[in-house]
Amino acid sequence: MEKSDYIFGIRAIIEAIESGKTIDKVLIRREIGGDLAKELLAKSNEYDILVQRVPLEKLNRITMKNHQGAIAIMSPVGYHKLDNIVPLLYEEGKIPLALVLDGVTDARNFGAIARSADCAGVDFIVIPEKGSATVTSDAVKASAGALFYVPVCREKDILSSIRRLKNSGYLIVGASEKGADSYINADFTVPVAIIMGAEDTGLSPEVLRACDILAAIPILGNIGSLNVSVAAGVMLYEAVRQRLNASLNNE
Repeated sequence: MEKSDYIFGIRAIIEAIESGKTIDKVLIRREIGGDLAKELLAKSNEYDILVQRVPLEKLNRITMKNHQGAIAIMSPVGYHKLDNIVPLLYEEGKIPLALVLDGVTDARNFGAIARSADCAGVDFIVIPEKGSATVTSDAVKASAGALFYVPVCREKDILSSIRRLKNSGYLIVGASEKGADSYINADFTVPVAIIMGAEDTGLSPEVLRACDILAAIPILGNIGSLNVSVAAGVMLYEAVRQRLNASLNNE
């Protein structure tokens, strides 16, 4: 981790929060106490910043300087609110294309997915607050800068986010080998959210149940599944193909 990726020291972190710095999360020593630490926790809660209590050893691995039991991990870009971006896209007259990542934890996969998402014209990406890769410098590098362009919404509950998208008129298409139908048979010409699962386990059971369609990508070789970033690219470009065809047919 580069020095520019983090701030250490309780007072320095509080000042960074108050000045509007974009903070990915705050790591704080498990046993920490005192009024200043309470102020940091309250300020983090006020600004809806994720706080993780960690062992002292984890903080020391980041820096051996006087961190006072707290380190803030910076984000290269700011996060967006799902409830703000959804109505805005409809107001602009768009047929939204969204991507929801259910537990994608590898920064390189996240970056590669974001790169494909930008190329495919995705309007926004949704990630969960916990158990997910976030917008770090490594992810930005892997995205070839795409994460500077594609809005990312980091939400506390991914299942609740999917339900809100469904209630807003989005078709929820889950990419899963459990799908009864090929991905090419899903209708991507309507407002749609494509759900991609974790690298090892795929979509979680509750997310599987929340999908309107489970779409499978055919696997013809000996390996049982595609890398999640490759699978996301396949799904996204089927949406691109269908939307381009629809546009041509309407001319």
